[in-house]
Amino acid sequence: MLATRCRSFALLACAVTTLLWAGHARGAGGAFVVDDAAVDDPFACKVESSASFASNTAFVAMTNPACVLPLFRPTEIGFNFVRTRSQDGDWGTGLVVKTKMNLLPVETGKVGLAVSGGPAFNLLTGDFAGAFLNVPVTYTASDSFKLNVNAGWIYDRDSDRHSASYGAGVEWIPAKPFTLIAEVFGVLTSHPDARTVTDPRFQAGIRITPIDIMDFDVIYGRNIYGENANWITVGWNVRFPPPKKDEK
Repeated sequence: MLATRCRSFALLACAVTTLLWAGHARGAGGAFVVDDAAVDDPFACKVESSASFASNTAFVAMTNPACVLPLFRPTEIGFNFVRTRSQDGDWGTGLVVKTKMNLLPVETGKVGLAVSGGPAFNLLTGDFAGAFLNVPVTYTASDSFKLNVNAGWIYDRDSDRHSASYGAGVEWIPAKPFTLIAEVFGVLTSHPDARTVTDPRFQAGIRITPIDIMDFDVIYGRNIYGENANWITVGWNVRFPPPKKDEK
């Protein structure tokens, strides 16, 4: 969900803030972009980290700690710390604060719905960089197949530009502990370099879940940040379930 040539951290922030955190009925998460509608039980926490390497020497690393709080409804609150290097060698560091609330539960044979959003900040300058709003919709066909669709909005403060965001992804478990995940996503905007910005992005990869609380991801991506490069991403996700009710 980003064009590197825009040189705007807000668009990069939107790309990573569509990451999701989930639990036993988790969605793609990790370094995948398309969000699902699931929110875990209150007091569950997780940390998702990844590193992405492009054929044009660009680089993105991120770590995303998040926990679920019992607000009006169970609500995830997470902080995405991002370190980037453009193909020109320029480095950037950012923070995205994400809040996500489930509105309709994610259940087999039904449509789940959530809403998420938050601000982005450039940590090198301390400036507010932008904000995003995303609406994830999930249809769970079976225990082994899930479809996620996203629609959202991005505000880029540097250019004072508003953009629409979209995405769709599928998750298929052919046999445990393996999950195959593929997704397309992008933005619709009036940016002068419109084609560079609006060309769709694509990712596909495999997730290995050796134990229920841990995943390892290996992903291939194309044009992930609007530069028409090939990307390889490796990720590691760790989940911490909520305390049992009988624990003091």
